[in-house]
Amino acid sequence: MAPPVVKQRMQMYNSPYHRVTDCVRAVWQNEGAGAFYRSYTTQLTMNVPFQAIHFMTYEFLQEHFNPQRRYNPSSHVLSGACAGAVAAAATTPLDVCKTLLNTQESLALNSNLTGHITGMASAFRTVYQVGGVTAYFRGVQARVIYQIPSTAIAWSVYEFFKYLITKRQEEWRAGK
Repeated sequence: MAPPVVKQRMQMYNSPYHRVTDCVRAVWQNEGAGAFYRSYTTQLTMNVPFQAIHFMTYEFLQEHFNPQRRYNPSSHVLSGACAGAVAAAATTPLDVCKTLLNTQESLALNSNLTGHITGMASAFRTVYQVGGVTAYFRGVQARVIYQIPSTAIAWSVYEFFKYLITKRQEEWRAGK
C-alpha cells in the first residue's frame, strides 16, 4: 500500500508521476524518508476528533430516531450517514492541512517563508496565508459526499451483525 503522500501527489492535477514507483523514488531522493511520514501526526490528530464526533453524533441521533435501540435499518442508515457528514465537515480543516503536508503544493510553498511545510502548525499558518479562513473548508462538499454512503453502510452492517449475533445468543440461551 502506498503512503498517503504518494497517493495524493499522484492525484494532483498535472502530476509528473505516472507510476507509484516513480513517485516513491522521486520523493525518497528529493525529500528523504521523512517525507513519507510528514503528515503522520496530522493524520492521527484528524482521526481522533473525526471518530469522536462520528460516534457521538451517531449515538445522539440513535437516541432521537431509535430510542428503544431496536434493530431498525432505516434509523441506522440515516444516523450513520448524518454522523459521517458531521464528522467529515468538522474535520475538513485538518484534512486540508494533511493534504498540504503531503503534496507540498507549489502555490502554498511560494507563500511559505521557509519554502517547506514541515508540520501541522506550519500547514495551518500556510493555509490561512494562502486563502484565509475559507481555505480550511476547501473540498468540504466532496469530503461529506464521500463519507455519507461510507458511514451509512458501515453502521448498517455493524448493527445488522450485532443484531444477528445477539439474536443467536438469545436463541442459544433459550434452547439450553
